[in-house]
Amino acid sequence: MRKFINYLKESYIELTKKVTWPTWDKLQSSALLVLVATVIVAAALFVIDFAFEHLMTAIYTL
Repeated sequence: MRKFINYLKESYIELTKKVTWPTWDKLQSSALLVLVATVIVAAALFVIDFAFEHLMTAIYTL
């Protein structure tokens, strides 16, 4: 039990004293970048899925 409590104390110290957290502006910028990348990947997957759907429909109706 003592090891677990020591682990929690050390984790708290590391998270509050040793970690360099990003600024609010940097965090917003990174979040926006992730959002834009997600939308681009989703749009690309939609186009690929749409194309394969029509390709498979054309093949199976021959």
